[in-house]
Amino acid sequence: MKMLFIGACREVTGSCTYLEAAGKRFIVDFGMEQGLDTYENVKLPCLPSQIDFVFLTHAHIDHSGMLPQLTAGGFGGKIYTTKATANLCSIMLRDSAHIQEFEASWKNRKNKRSGKEEIPPVYTIADAENTIKLFSPQPYDQRVEIAEGIAVRFVDAGHLLGSASIELWLTEGDVTEKIVFSGDIGNVNQPLIRDPSYIKEADYVVMESTYGDRLHNPPVDYEQRLADVINETFAKGGNLVIPAFAVGRTQEMLYFIKKIKDRGLVEKQNFKVWIDSPLAIEATKVFQMNKENCFDEEAIEYVGSGVDPLAFSGLNVAVTSDESKAINFDKEPKIIISASGMCEAGRIKHHLKHNLWREECTVMFAGYQAYNTLGRSIIEGAKKVRIFGEEIQVRARIERLEGVSGHADMDGLLRWASAFENKPKMYFINHGDAACAESFAKTVSDRLGVKTFAPFSGTEFDPVSGEFLEIAPPVEAERKQQARNKQKSVYNRLLAALDRLTKLIKISEGRTNKDLGKLADNINDICNKFE
Repeated sequence: MKMLFIGACREVTGSCTYLEAAGKRFIVDFGMEQGLDTYENVKLPCLPSQIDFVFLTHAHIDHSGMLPQLTAGGFGGKIYTTKATANLCSIMLRDSAHIQEFEASWKNRKNKRSGKEEIPPVYTIADAENTIKLFSPQPYDQRVEIAEGIAVRFVDAGHLLGSASIELWLTEGDVTEKIVFSGDIGNVNQPLIRDPSYIKEADYVVMESTYGDRLHNPPVDYEQRLADVINETFAKGGNLVIPAFAVGRTQEMLYFIKKIKDRGLVEKQNFKVWIDSPLAIEATKVFQMNKENCFDEEAIEYVGSGVDPLAFSGLNVAVTSDESKAINFDKEPKIIISASGMCEAGRIKHHLKHNLWREECTVMFAGYQAYNTLGRSIIEGAKKVRIFGEEIQVRARIERLEGVSGHADMDGLLRWASAFENKPKMYFINHGDAACAESFAKTVSDRLGVKTFAPFSGTEFDPVSGEFLEIAPPVEAERKQQARNKQKSVYNRLLAALDRLTKLIKISEGRTNKDLGKLADNINDICNKFE
């Protein structure tokens, strides 16, 4: 029996864990890395065609996004997940494949002009279609025998429609080890979906730590907070732009806005709301399809009274690119909800390009922004950003809808981790930035009195013997190392220039102002390279 940690190791995206048990090879999640990598991930230790099956915690691309590449490489087994996750992946993977093909085509046009070789897309729409055929939807809370010696149960994780923690029973000979994968654990009292469920027994636990070193702000009246920002923005004649994950966060924003309209909290009651994301439009339909099995009590009450909690007057959808472009030629103040939530791709980049430089506009973030993403740069106070090769000044008001998070905070994670009635042999902490994963591992160890470990990619563990087969060291991603080397070079040049300036000042009586000016300009040029 073997467990190999591949992705989301001391990072938040690219989730993947490889396992061997009962003569089978399989993986839990196969996600796409988003933003610049911090560490290099090891590759799968076998060919995709040698993977027998996949277990998927939920539909977010950082957990599911590389499945079509697996299929393109020869994988033909089943992908076990919940029904809602299978429904969402059927639209999300097609959308992701479209983006891969579009970006490859765009890069290849540039490569052709510069005489460089063409590059293939990460995967194609055909690969996504072939992957969607492999999904095997499973119900919540029902143990299913997958193969001799391997059983699985999906438990509601409360993070996204259809999200699950996964219980795995792995048997070899007369030894059975139960490994629980948390997936992304949801925050309590989220709109629309249920709170996370808790699991009582495990031998080993692999759990996320996205917010493992911090607490969310106390809950607020989200409708009133959002309404205040809408009123203030509209009073200035500006647009409110909300970068939102197409699946999950967009639907929550619609739910808030419906309640705002029902409560009459905005002075201009007939304001327009645009959903500018074909994926978000389709995802909203999937939410409506799965309401009976996944909605919480409040949302079900809406449904029971014959009201659609995700529809209201003034709601518009932009499906075509022409409809999307037309939004920014409409001078009337409005709300624009667009994907992606971290501003790395999709139509949101066009809306930021048209609105970030306008002082009367507001950009409100309502979700996690990973390191090295455009969204993170903006929220951390960047004065200018580069979008589609153009430098854009950030003059718009930047806001956060605090507390709205699909992830549990430190207390929520500890609540989930402490629900096990037996004491697991080890908690493996992943899906968190390096410092956060390490900090949360220590917190769990101190609070619960258990062994913890935050692995780097490439770490191997044998659940039967309880021994590490290999403890992998951190390997910095190539792009990060190149950036570090460039910074070191610039830093050394700056030190040399400062040394020259010091010497020049000491003998400045024999120098002209022109000499000093040239050196000052030289130092200024070097400093600008750090921006």
